[in-house]
Amino acid sequence: MKKTLLGLIAMTMLACTSSNPLLEQPNTPYGVPAFDQVKIEHYLPAFEAAIAENKAEIDAIVNNEAEPTFENTIVALDRAGLLLDRVSGVFFNVLEADGNDEMNAIAEQVSPMLSELSDGIILNDKLFQRVKFVYDQREQLGLNPEQMRLVTETYKSFADNGANLPEDKKERLKEINQELGLLSLKFGNNVVAETNAYQYFVKDEAELKGLPESAKTAAAEEAAAAGHPGEWLFTPKRTSFTPVLQYCENRELRKELLMAYTTRANHDNENDNKAVIIREMELRIEKAKLFGYDNAADYILADCMAKNHQTVDTFLASVWAPSLEAAKREAAALQELLDADIAAGKVLPSLQGGDRGRLAPWDWWYYAEKLRKAKYALDEEELKPYFELNNVRKGAFGVANKLYGLQFEPLKDMPVYNKEVEVFKVTEADGTFVGILYTDYFPRAGKRPGAWMNNILSQYVDAEGVDHRPVIINVGNFNKPTAGNPSLLSMDDVETLFHEFGHALHGLLSKAHYKSLSGTNTPRDFVELPSQFMENYAYAPEVMKTYAFHYQTGELIPDSLIEKINAAGKFNQGFVTTELLSASILDMDFHELTTAEGLDVNAFEQQSLEKMGMIPEIIVRYRPTFYNHIFTTGYEAGYYSYTWAAVLDADAFAAFKETGNLFDPETAARFRHLLEQGGTRDAQELYLEFRGKEADPANLLRRKGFIE
Repeated sequence: MKKTLLGLIAMTMLACTSSNPLLEQPNTPYGVPAFDQVKIEHYLPAFEAAIAENKAEIDAIVNNEAEPTFENTIVALDRAGLLLDRVSGVFFNVLEADGNDEMNAIAEQVSPMLSELSDGIILNDKLFQRVKFVYDQREQLGLNPEQMRLVTETYKSFADNGANLPEDKKERLKEINQELGLLSLKFGNNVVAETNAYQYFVKDEAELKGLPESAKTAAAEEAAAAGHPGEWLFTPKRTSFTPVLQYCENRELRKELLMAYTTRANHDNENDNKAVIIREMELRIEKAKLFGYDNAADYILADCMAKNHQTVDTFLASVWAPSLEAAKREAAALQELLDADIAAGKVLPSLQGGDRGRLAPWDWWYYAEKLRKAKYALDEEELKPYFELNNVRKGAFGVANKLYGLQFEPLKDMPVYNKEVEVFKVTEADGTFVGILYTDYFPRAGKRPGAWMNNILSQYVDAEGVDHRPVIINVGNFNKPTAGNPSLLSMDDVETLFHEFGHALHGLLSKAHYKSLSGTNTPRDFVELPSQFMENYAYAPEVMKTYAFHYQTGELIPDSLIEKINAAGKFNQGFVTTELLSASILDMDFHELTTAEGLDVNAFEQQSLEKMGMIPEIIVRYRPTFYNHIFTTGYEAGYYSYTWAAVLDADAFAAFKETGNLFDPETAARFRHLLEQGGTRDAQELYLEFRGKEADPANLLRRKGFIE
């Protein structure tokens, strides 16, 4: 009876919304979403229907009169919400990559609805008692390791999110979760609004001395599009201001743009995020204390490889010390170049902390580029013509082919949400279908900054044994093609493309049975291993020779340039690592707070930087008011993960180097097996199985040049 009732409810909802493409199984190649049919008015009704269906599925599990079993409770829970997954997969991907005010408004409506649904599941005591019954009997059920993992993780997801709390605390937790969801949206929207609001027009080309022609052309085209023909427009988007920092002789322009970027959402206006941060921290601390933790960090880290804040702090300190010393040596070398320019009258010293002529953050990139040229005869502008975006992507695809036998076929006439999006069919060497990969690489007004990978549809195996293959997206903000040039990437952009493609492979290669354990559903300090591992291949000589062709002449990059790139590989690593680690330490300092009473965001940031001994020549990679990772995208008390995973990725790559073959088939098969497992196994156990021993941090320090 109950199954029949659930089916009738679902059919009724679908009948009422039959014209909504989000609620129908799409009649598209490979079942991808019908992006081309989705309109703004479809989203809210789709969420309402999908949430109602999910609630009906949960009610069916709760009201099942049969004794709880692995199948009728744990597996049923994992398989619930497929329609909601499909709706969310479309909406939130489009919101991040091609959003607008209407979608932001819908997100603000939907966020509390989703929080209420999640809390209604996690805090449903009858449901939890069924889960607990199976969990308590798990050793007697004859489960295989993946099934055992699903039972354990399902139980923990309930317990860690309030199922064991008394009723009054459960109600408070619901309120906290709903408010945090809205605050997260507000924070991200404020950053996007601040990024889009700032425009700096240059009227005199003489102010752009030193800036490459390609960057000037892009800025001129942006200005013309903004109604200022004959001028040059710069914004706080990295593709716009980074060339200025690297090449422009105009020190004041460098300062103007860097400060515009690093002060976003910190102007005491309607887009200011300081009050949002304070409220988020108040709620996160209160939430942690509901579970018996003194601070948010320890509550969050309990399910990560690190386990607690002391482990993270000790780890970060061990890498911080050699990084800071390297950065100080680098700063001294750059100061000499600045002093020489001032003495020669090439630059006017500007004030910075009352210290005239001192190297400032807006000088670092400029003089680092000059030093790199002098020391290694390496000019990034000389390299860019070899890093045409499509070729770089082919290079990344080629690495996946050599390691795992994967093939990538471009698909035309596929439904997409923006004309700039491209689609690829991924198959095994024998033609077996693996999944679909979307790529969306160019900045636009509705796209949030940065680069990321998401699941549009996750991999799982259904009740009939059908393996539903994933639909994955890589998103970036690389240079757009101009009238005269294709999209040409910087070295950082090349690494970013390989990085996000590593995440994509983690999702594409998944072979889990259960969607909550598939793909990137792993601890946060493990999930960056596959992405950062791929970065190692970006500048490997044998890989570069497959993708680095001059976009005008077709000439393969010369060995001399490859040698320069690799010789310069350890250059400026003190800056790179210190900038990253300072953001990680700042994140931990926020989340180790036991109270947010009297919190002054700017003063707290300054205290944190002083405590760690940060040098004034470097600005922390993410200042609090635009720190999306920890106040929007779920990396709170987790930004250290990039460095933690860097130890793993350097050690994993060393396993290949030790064989003398970066594509050693046996080692590649072991690493692919690690990727396929997703979250079905303990992360440390998986890594030990691949490597045969603990990861050695010396491999990372050696790669950066901090030790021999």
